[in-house]
Amino acid sequence: MDLFEYQGKEFFAQYGMSVSPGEIAFSVDEAVAAAERLGTPVMVKAQVLTGGRGKAGGVKFAADIDSVREHATNILGLDIKGHIVGRVWIEKASDIAEEYYASFTLDRSAKKHLGMLSKEGGVEIETVAEENPDAIAKIWVDPVVGLSESAVREWVAASKLPDAAVEGAVDILQKLYTAYTEGDADLCEINPLILTPEGVVHVLDAKVTLDANSVFRHPEYAQYDETQTRDEREEAAHEKGLQYVGLDGSVGVIANGAGLAMSTVDMVNQVGGKAANFLDIGGGANADVMAGALEVINNDPSVKAIFINIFGGITRGEEVAEGIIEAMKRVEIDSPIVLRLDGTNAQEGRDMLAPHLDDSLMMESTMLSAAKQAVALASS
Repeated sequence: MDLFEYQGKEFFAQYGMSVSPGEIAFSVDEAVAAAERLGTPVMVKAQVLTGGRGKAGGVKFAADIDSVREHATNILGLDIKGHIVGRVWIEKASDIAEEYYASFTLDRSAKKHLGMLSKEGGVEIETVAEENPDAIAKIWVDPVVGLSESAVREWVAASKLPDAAVEGAVDILQKLYTAYTEGDADLCEINPLILTPEGVVHVLDAKVTLDANSVFRHPEYAQYDETQTRDEREEAAHEKGLQYVGLDGSVGVIANGAGLAMSTVDMVNQVGGKAANFLDIGGGANADVMAGALEVINNDPSVKAIFINIFGGITRGEEVAEGIIEAMKRVEIDSPIVLRLDGTNAQEGRDMLAPHLDDSLMMESTMLSAAKQAVALASS
């Protein structure tokens, strides 16, 4: 669950981090009114869930109200890497002496939290890592042990931040770690983290990704879900409780389990096709779930064939077969379906489906043969 910059700053502020005052605006008039309340100079910042806003003209300094109106007019509706700007963050401008980078994320291979800190901020960390890897100080934190102040001080010392920034950085980094862990985040990034001429270490930008599976612990995260950017397909799937990501191919993919769904997408690509989506129906393949999945994929005009890849575990083969048969009665399918069914009670499921097989519903014995058939149908 990715947050807009302004939401990330609100999130950080809850954990005591210093952020600039600002207001969100959805129109030019709202942007002007916000600037009048905040007092100029301000920054007018496009709010989109992608990077490169500054290079695309989505971040502008406004010395006065006329400049706010001009920049808001130009930024609202701007296309930044396929994201259309629908809101701008009007933020009190900050004086900057230096820019740094700080973040926490999960290092899955080490099974620890990874903190990264660099005195070279304001640019993409990938660029720093490529051109000057020694400029990034890293720390691995055992989640059981946690992060001590002494460990943070050693980390800051390793980053070679100037003396003027040390105390402020130590304070911010401890709070950033708390936000990352207690907030159930996958990523908390500040770029840039700035030092002001007065010696204050301050959050100037925020990139936050929250674990959507943690919402049962954070009912307040519902407000973030409402602002997620989704295309029409993804929104329809979300309303049905399906795990869906839209892609740009012609083979619709339905699988039970995220790992199998990713493997299915890879297999489609491997045999020369392109998946139109990633759709994970999880452990349930009953008629309601299957009908919802087929409806979402069927409404995508780019889909020319549908590949249903099911490996039964707790979900038994006959349940899957029953779900598919009933779903096809409910949804008028425009594209041929290729099914691969394996796992628990797979033969029972295949036997149930056999009388229903025709040019609109075909069955293959392996994942590879099913992928080849689906790709061939999508190409014909």
